[in-house]
Amino acid sequence: MFGNIREECGVFAIYSKEKTDVNIQTYMGLYALQHRGQESCGIVVNDNGVFTHHRDLGLVPEVFDSERLNKLGKGNISIGHVRYSTKKQAARNNAQPLVIRHVKGPMALAHNGALVNSSELRTKYELNGAIFHSINDAEVIAYAITERRLTCTSIEEALREAMYKLKGAYSLVLMSPKKLLAARDPIGFRPLSIGIMPDGAYVISSESCAFDSIGAEFLRDVLPGEIVIIDEDGLRSDTTHCNKYESHLCVFEYVYFARPDSVIEGSSVHRARLRAGKYLWREHPVEADIVIGVPDSGLDAALGLARESGIPYGIGFIKNRYIGRTFIQTTQTERTNAVKIKLNAVRDTVAGKRVILVDDSIVRGTTSKRIVSLIREAGASEIHVRISSPPFLNPCYFGTDIDSREKLIACRMSHEKITEAIGADSLGFISVGSINKLAGNAKCGFCDACFTGKYPLEVPDEPPVDKFTRKIGE
Repeated sequence: MFGNIREECGVFAIYSKEKTDVNIQTYMGLYALQHRGQESCGIVVNDNGVFTHHRDLGLVPEVFDSERLNKLGKGNISIGHVRYSTKKQAARNNAQPLVIRHVKGPMALAHNGALVNSSELRTKYELNGAIFHSINDAEVIAYAITERRLTCTSIEEALREAMYKLKGAYSLVLMSPKKLLAARDPIGFRPLSIGIMPDGAYVISSESCAFDSIGAEFLRDVLPGEIVIIDEDGLRSDTTHCNKYESHLCVFEYVYFARPDSVIEGSSVHRARLRAGKYLWREHPVEADIVIGVPDSGLDAALGLARESGIPYGIGFIKNRYIGRTFIQTTQTERTNAVKIKLNAVRDTVAGKRVILVDDSIVRGTTSKRIVSLIREAGASEIHVRISSPPFLNPCYFGTDIDSREKLIACRMSHEKITEAIGADSLGFISVGSINKLAGNAKCGFCDACFTGKYPLEVPDEPPVDKFTRKIGE
C-alpha cells in the first residue's frame, strides 16, 4: 500500500472465432487486474487484421470511457495491459500494449516482468540502427521477435527463436493479424493462465480472477517456457523451452501481488495468506487483546493469525478508496497527512487494547512507522507488529520494485533497531521456511531471492543504472 512494494503489470487477452465485444471483455479483464498496475493501461483490438488501439496514463476507467471503448470497436482478438507506477517512467509512451508494424504485417505485444539482459539487447539493436520510443523491456522483446520474424515462417517460430535471447522474467501476450500467442519464461517467474468462455473463446490473463469478471472458466496455467498458440484451428502448444530449469514463481505473488480470489499454480491466494497468519502466530506468539490487518493484503493474514491464536479479529482501519493515484505528496508533512487521509484507525477497536498489527512487508520502514503511529494515537496500549514476509535484504531483477540494499531498512538496522524505528512494542517476520510453504499444494517452486540472495539466474551485484537512469526491475 502507498509507498510499499509494487509489481510490474498485468496482461489480458481474448481470442474469439467470431467478431464480438472483445473490447468490452478486455476492459472488464483489465479492471479485474487493476491492482497489478495503476500508472497506465491500454487495449488493442484486432478486426480481421486491422488493429485499433489506445493507451494512456491513468486507471482503467479513466483511460477508457464508453466513447473510447466504442471507438476501439468489436473484433475477434484483443490484448490489454495495466502498468504499475514509477516516477521515472510515468509517460504515455511507456504504456502498453505496443503496436509494431513491420514488413510482414502488424504485431501487438503486452508484457509482465523484467529482463536481466535488457540493456545488452537494447544496445545491440541500437547499434544496428533500431530506434526505441520507450524505456520498457516490452520494446526490447518486440525487436527480438521482429528480427526473427523476417526469416521465420510463422509468428510462433519467431517467438520461439527470440526466447533463446531473452533472459529474465516475462509473461507476455502477442497478437498477429490471425493469431493470439501467450508465453512464459522458462523459469516461470510471473503467473499466466488460460481460460475459456461459454462460447468457446479463449482467454489469457495474469490472474484467474479476471476470468470470473467475464464469465470465463479457468483451464490451466501456462507452463514455464511454454508458448500457447490460438487461431482458427483452436489452441495448441509449443514446449521447446519447457523443463530447461526448475520453476521459480515469485513467492510474493501469494503474499501481496495477486488478488485473494485468484488461484495460481493450483493454489488459492486467500488460503496462502491465511497460512501466513497461522505461521506468524506459531513463530511469534504474544499476549494481546485484538488482531487487526493493514488493508488490503494484510487482512487475510491477520484473519489467519486470529484463527490460529484464538485472539479476536477486528476491523482496525478504514481505507479511503476515493484517493486516486494523482494525490500529490511533495513534503514530509503531506506524506504524513496522506496516510491519515488514505487510512484511518477505528478507535473503538483498538483503544486501551494490546494490538497485533499484521502487514505484508516492511521495505524502508517509513510507511510502517506512520501506520503504527495511527494505532498509537487511537489509544492502543501495546502494538505488536507481525509481517507476513521475511525481511527484504536484496533487490529484485525480475519485475518487482524492490530497491537497492542501502535503502532497505533490514540492511541498515538490526531487528531491535527496526522495532524501535517503527514505534512498535515488538516485531516479528515470517521465516523463509514458512513463506515457502504458504502455497501448500502449488505445482511449482519459488523465487525468494529478495529474502535469501539466491537468484535463479545470474544477476549483477546491483541493479545497474543505464542512460535513462533506469534500474533493471523498474
